[in-house]
Amino acid sequence: MKVSIIPEKCIACGLCQTYSDAFDYHDDGIVKFSNSDQLRQILPDSPANRLAVKSCPTKALRSDS
Repeated sequence: MKVSIIPEKCIACGLCQTYSDAFDYHDDGIVKFSNSDQLRQILPDSPANRLAVKSCPTKALRSDS
């Protein structure tokens, strides 16, 4: 699944990292992919990744697929 991060929408609530290890945070608390500083990435279509994207309260994560 293609996932995009919109950093300006992130409030650093931590839900995405709680649900999926595909996400991590910069020093300022804003979401990033755990293995990259890119804003778009293809992630495995797993229940954990889908839940992380779906649970973002500010829609800082978007699934493009």
